[in-house]
Amino acid sequence: MERNIDVIKDADGNSIVMINDIRFKGKRSVNWDDVRLYLRNYVGEVYQVMDTKDSIYIGSDLPNEYTGSNYTYSLKGTVAKAKANASQGIPELIEIAVGKHFRENNEEKHNRNAKYGWYRYDSRFALPVYSSDGEVERYNVFHASLLVRHNENGKMYLYDIIDIKKETSNPLGS
Repeated sequence: MERNIDVIKDADGNSIVMINDIRFKGKRSVNWDDVRLYLRNYVGEVYQVMDTKDSIYIGSDLPNEYTGSNYTYSLKGTVAKAKANASQGIPELIEIAVGKHFRENNEEKHNRNAKYGWYRYDSRFALPVYSSDGEVERYNVFHASLLVRHNENGKMYLYDIIDIKKETSNPLGS
């Protein structure tokens, strides 16, 4: 699986995952089936959060949850395309995540797969914006929350990436 990803630091020293290729594009809407197929490449992998040394596993539920959650269905336009393309940087988004925050599991349907609750981590990524002649004009930076479930087997699994917001600060120049 070929990926064109870099991790850079912004002016404040915070990490940003630079996703240099737009793999999922389209004038109208995102083809979430293509994203789901792409995400299957990660199943069985494990990545470490540098800040906390937590190991985050990629389970077989990620592709369907990532592409079929209520949150994903609610997305439109730029943010929908941002979530689709963020899938390319999942290993790095996990590695640079900060701000670990715990929440109890309150839904019966998650009693087994999130028996020990949920964690959220903050992460950031950037996507290129192209000019009419196909050159990179700038990068838009996005904030995202990684939603991680703490399974009854004691392992932590990436469940979804939610709360994606375009940062209004200066976009990164090319």
